[in-house]
Amino acid sequence: MGESRVAEPLTSQQALGLWHRAMLSSVRADGPDLSARQMAIFLQVYLAPPPHTVRVLAETLQIAKPAVVRALDTLGRLDFARRRRDETDRRNVLIQRTVKGSVFLSEFADWVVAASEAV
Repeated sequence: MGESRVAEPLTSQQALGLWHRAMLSSVRADGPDLSARQMAIFLQVYLAPPPHTVRVLAETLQIAKPAVVRALDTLGRLDFARRRRDETDRRNVLIQRTVKGSVFLSEFADWVVAASEAV
């Protein structure tokens, strides 16, 4: 039978090193300069199940709605997210994923995997 190996938890330094290497890969690939807040919102939209609204994102991230709107403005300019009126409740604006955002997420995931191989 094959040997089962349990992964050891990362130390703080290893985790920071992993994040550092992934960010270096993004910068070297001329990736978009997303702030920590923009990246957190981007990842929330792409990794958590929808629906996503400004109100829910603000509550989840515990930040003000105007900060979410500013981040979404940037993500919209990059074509990483788009806003669409909720047809069932026209008062709500839903945040949607885009193909370009999905491609970036996949590239970023590859950079994280490559960075983790150096741990």
